[in-house]
Amino acid sequence: MSLPVRVPGSRMSRRAFAVAALSALAMAPGASAAPGRRGAGTSTRGAGAPGGGGAEPPRMRGMWLATVANRDWPSRPGLSVDEQRRDLIAHFDMAVAYGLNTVFLQVRPTADALWPSPHEPWSEYLTGVQGRDPGWDPLGTAVTEAHARGLELHAWFNPYRVAVHSDRDRLADGHPARRHPGWVLPYGGKLYYNPGLPEVRAFVQQAMLDAVRRYPVDGVHFDDYFYPYPVAGQSFGDDAAYRAHGSGFKTRAAWRRDNIDKLVRETAAQVRRVRPGARFGVSPFGVWRNAATDPRGSATRAGVQTYDDLYADTRKWVREGWLDYIVPQLYWHIGQEAADYAKLLPWWAAVAEGSRTELYVGEALYKAGDPAQAPAWQRTDELSRHLSLAADHPRVRGHVFFGARDVRADRIGAMARVAADHYGRPARTPR
Repeated sequence: MSLPVRVPGSRMSRRAFAVAALSALAMAPGASAAPGRRGAGTSTRGAGAPGGGGAEPPRMRGMWLATVANRDWPSRPGLSVDEQRRDLIAHFDMAVAYGLNTVFLQVRPTADALWPSPHEPWSEYLTGVQGRDPGWDPLGTAVTEAHARGLELHAWFNPYRVAVHSDRDRLADGHPARRHPGWVLPYGGKLYYNPGLPEVRAFVQQAMLDAVRRYPVDGVHFDDYFYPYPVAGQSFGDDAAYRAHGSGFKTRAAWRRDNIDKLVRETAAQVRRVRPGARFGVSPFGVWRNAATDPRGSATRAGVQTYDDLYADTRKWVREGWLDYIVPQLYWHIGQEAADYAKLLPWWAAVAEGSRTELYVGEALYKAGDPAQAPAWQRTDELSRHLSLAADHPRVRGHVFFGARDVRADRIGAMARVAADHYGRPARTPR
């Protein structure tokens, strides 16, 4: 637990008391601050937040709950059904305790499923064996339990990652990647579906939308993986697909960007058709292009640019209004030399200005208190300063924190500080 901050006279300030209390809650096993049942989309969000009082204007207060490699949940594969369910609910209760109103649950981490999908196998992160029935419906339970706590539940999908290894024989029998080996490319020690194949794009949409049809999810969410992050000395082997489908494009890069544009545009239309009340959003890497590459870019010197390296024209998606929301991952501190949070924030606000796309900011809670990170991340108030800075930019409508296990652990009280400084009253999600 973070030690309480004392003020003159040995009296604890209200904010310090809230920080200490929330930090204590984060350390308490099985702690719950869940309010009574409320309907999603109409409730007063985050009723467990400190402070009470009237509601804030609509704001996104979210956290990502990652399942790949058992990052956040389940804590390890092979837990009993009761243990998995209890741990999942504990994450939701913790979100409520910190005044959050939305959970982004990763339900398709590696071309698999956390629901009984007719298209793809059960995720190995549940049982330890891909394709083995876990004996319950995690996504269905998650939607029910989130809504019971006044939380929105956004289903988070990774469109093209097939496996975090390169051995096809380790995939479950009947896996689509085994039935259609021509769909899959190895790269950087992993397996990926080839985004350049129209049949792949159609299949991944079909697989993802099955969950959207089945469950009353509040949103559909993509992360930052489109074409894979570049690996030095390796080429993504899509020569055959480019020859077959790349005519009419001046460069392979332009063709690749068009492939991802189609995925995003088509998915947005499908979500509106299948579940009109759900919102569609993406959380890309935080730098579209550096200004040295493109004068429209940000004042950054990032080593990765989504437009050039992941073939994701995230700026275009916002300006064209294809997305209901975007959550750029601004995982840098204020004053970071190559990618300054204080410079990227207004750049994204300007991109969103005049568009229909809501702007939320992805926050690197996982860095807070990590001794391997810069001194700024050892400050309890670094993330709180981010929210204070964002308050000066009306286009920023909220924040999402990575990830759930870091919300729960809150190593140096950074999340408790955010809640105490900014989440004193409940807030509904923007609509």
